[in-house]
Amino acid sequence: MLDITELSRRTGLPASTLRYYEEIGLIRSSGRRGLKRVFEEEVSTRLALVSLGRTAGFSLSDIRGLIGAEGQPELDRTTLARQADKLDEQIKEMTVLRDGIRHIVTCSADNHLDCPRFKRIMRVALRRGS
Repeated sequence: MLDITELSRRTGLPASTLRYYEEIGLIRSSGRRGLKRVFEEEVSTRLALVSLGRTAGFSLSDIRGLIGAEGQPELDRTTLARQADKLDEQIKEMTVLRDGIRHIVTCSADNHLDCPRFKRIMRVALRRGS
């Protein structure tokens, strides 16, 4: 059993985040030791899944649906595939943006607004922001 302070130390998550995750049903405490919540060791696995889900761009609500309330996570492959497709699209967009920024750094135009490639980058950014 880990009290909330120890779990926070091990995971790097603030105690306030752990309390919030418990409040929304992502994790569950086993009770209290004095005034402190205590958790089973296995909650670290759930927190790792939450962290992985957040990194992959899932909302906390999505993650709760994927890992369930208790027991073994039920990772829906269709949902995961859709998210992987979204990440692929974001990677493409970010790659174009990165390449555009690198071009701007080395562009020989006196004013970036005179550069045709920079103008294209701005048009793409405008469409994406709409």
